[in-house]
Parts: sequence; structure tokens; C-alpha cells
Amino acid sequence: VLPRAMAALGAYRCIECNGEATELYRDYQRGVLRISICKSCQKPVDKYIEYDPVIILINAVLCKAQAYRHILFNTKINIHGKLCIFCLLCEAYLRWLQLQDSSQNTDPDDLIRYAKEWDFYRMFGIASLEQTSFFIGIFITLWWMTPEMLRRKSDFILLLKALLLSTYGKLLLIPAVIWEHDYTPLCLAFIKVFVLISNSQAIRVTLNLNRILPWFAIFFGLILENGVVCLFQKMGWDA
Repeated sequence: VLPRAMAALGAYRCIECNGEATELYRDYQRGVLRISICKSCQKPVDKYIEYDPVIILINAVLCKAQAYRHILFNTKINIHGKLCIFCLLCEAYLRWLQLQDSSQNTDPDDLIRYAKEWDFYRMFGIASLEQTSFFIGIFITLWWMTPEMLRRKSDFILLLKALLLSTYGKLLLIPAVIWEHDYTPLCLAFIKVFVLISNSQAIRVTLNLNRILPWFAIFFGLILENGVVCLFQKMGWDA
């Protein structure tokens, strides 16, 4: 069933050519609906409004630009904040687990237990700072390379929302920890690459850029993130 709220006039995007549209479909009453046709490319503005959410999710996992445009421009998803916190918790738990495996301290003393709990909070803070520095590196690079793309506050907010949503790949850290095996480091490397690919696609779709500039911004974001990691290591914090 198509949500009636989507039929209201507003700023939508064609998922094929990224052109603007005033509506996604028109309701002729009595169950008669007609999907709007884009005036630029003469294709349906958003075919995904008829699709099951599972199909949309699969297309997003495959990093299809059409699925990203549907999610970012033509839906009212506001889970990016909660998703970011949950992904950071997963990453902090993985780091904390690796830290506990290296210590192998089985002392049941309350002081030791509280210290381990503090280690988890510390890992969460470090993961948050690293991701923040990664995003800052991306924003600085994009603002320097294409200042016309980030002229308004709404442009920054939309890009931040896209980046936060595109980090959903970190949820794969949960099965990687549950099904622990000898290839876990390789799985973690694949998860990292997948998240970076998703970030690149989110930047490309949000700002309507070519394929090279998003990766250029991600590269500088990684440099700044690794700089923060080196800083933590010099401070004696195991990141």
C-alpha cells in the first residue's frame, strides 16, 4: 500500500536522472494510482514506491544509486541518529572484546569489573571521535573542491544524514563477532571496505558528483581518522 503522505506536493527527486519532481504519484481515488513520469528522462520518478522494503534494502546493499536516491530524497526516514549510535556501540563492543581477550584477567573483584566497564565507554568514545574526524575530513575536502555544492546549511545536514545512513554496514560486525572463526580479521576488512563503498555512493548521490571526487574525499577522511588513531596511540590509549 502506497503511503498517502507521499502524494503531497513537495521536493522529490527522480531516481534515474536526479531531476526534481513535485510528486511521486497521483491518486485518482477508488484505488486508482498513477506513478508520475519524470519530465527530463521520461521514466517513472520513483519505481521503488511500489516495491517491498526488503527489495529496496537488497538494492541498497548492492549500492544502487536509484535505491539511495529513493531512501535519501523520497522517504521520511529519521533513524540516522539511532543507527549511528547503534553502529558505534557495535564497533566499541568489538574493540572492547579484543581488549579483554588480550588481558585475560579473570579476577572477580568489583574494581576489575568496573575497570572493564570503563574500557567499553572509552572504546565508544574513541570510535566516536574517529568517525567524527573521518566525516570532518570528508566535509573539508568537499567544501574545498566543490564549495558551490555545500552553500546552505541544509546541504550539510543532508550530506551528514546520507553518511550516517551509509554506515549501516557496520551492523555486520554483530554476526562477525557471533560466528567468530579464524577468518574474522578478513571479514572485518571486507566490512570496512563495504562501508567505504557505501559512503562513496552516498556522497555521489547526495551531491550528484562523479565517481572520483567522493573517493578523493574519503581518502582525506581516512588520513584524518588515522591521524586521530596515531594521537591516541601516542597518548598510550589502545584504540
